[in-house]
Amino acid sequence: MSNPAPSNDDLRVFTAVVLKSSFSAAAKDLGASPAYISKRIKVLEDQLGTQLLHRTTRQVALTEDGERVYRWAQRILDDLDQLLQEVGGTRAQPRGVLRVCSSFGFGRQQVAPALGELTARYPKLQVRLDLFDRLVDVAAEGFDLDVRVGDDIAPHLIARRLAHNHRILCAAPAYLAQHGTPRSLDELKAHACLAIKERDHPFGVWRLQSEGREQMVKVQGPLSSNDGEVALRWALDGRGILLRSMWQLAPLLASGALVPVLPGWEQPANIWAVYPVRLERSAKLRAAVEFLVQWFKPEAVAQRCL
Repeated sequence: MSNPAPSNDDLRVFTAVVLKSSFSAAAKDLGASPAYISKRIKVLEDQLGTQLLHRTTRQVALTEDGERVYRWAQRILDDLDQLLQEVGGTRAQPRGVLRVCSSFGFGRQQVAPALGELTARYPKLQVRLDLFDRLVDVAAEGFDLDVRVGDDIAPHLIARRLAHNHRILCAAPAYLAQHGTPRSLDELKAHACLAIKERDHPFGVWRLQSEGREQMVKVQGPLSSNDGEVALRWALDGRGILLRSMWQLAPLLASGALVPVLPGWEQPANIWAVYPVRLERSAKLRAAVEFLVQWFKPEAVAQRCL
């Protein structure tokens, strides 16, 4: 006789342990005892005939089979949650795991606080945020949502603009006083430019627009990074010219810590929610995107800055 199929409750216990990397933390999150959590994991392993977790005194880690079961458990529970929400109507609270990705600086400074508020509003929603310095194919890599800066969006994905944004050239007054101010994009080649490995553009290549014209310039300098915050620190220290988003530069330009270089030239880099399925197919995704639309409204941004 074959083993019975794993219960949805045991799969939820398993995913909670994986997300918390701890039996005791999962028990606290689920309102159960660590002994109960351990028993349910043992039952699940016996039913599947394989070890799912490596246990140590401090944490647990997935085995190779555990990784595979975890991916399936997420799909099963996501489908079940979606079914319950559709049957229960639109008023049901979003629940389940929402897998989100973003870039380093924008993810830390803007997306992470937004997702914290999102989970406060929807306590049954669990969010996992991963940050990258490259473009992510949300469909192929198993993410529900990519909150990205930049307009390079693959045609097989669905996107909703959350906010207008663009990148501009800037530098510290001390750098310009010492090295002069470039009068054209071509003159940038003679300057120390702080290249950043942006997710949506080739490294060391700045493509800018002005009055309908587009020009590409290859830049170089002694300093470069895949972290925009590092490059911004170098710019503030007078180390070179930077191409950076207005969402981050606005207060520094207002204070005079940085000044625009070649005003009129800019790089479109709007803020988007990018996802692989239509919003009506996922209540948790719909709730997240609608929340982010409100979060990035200019009046909401201004209110948080007070």
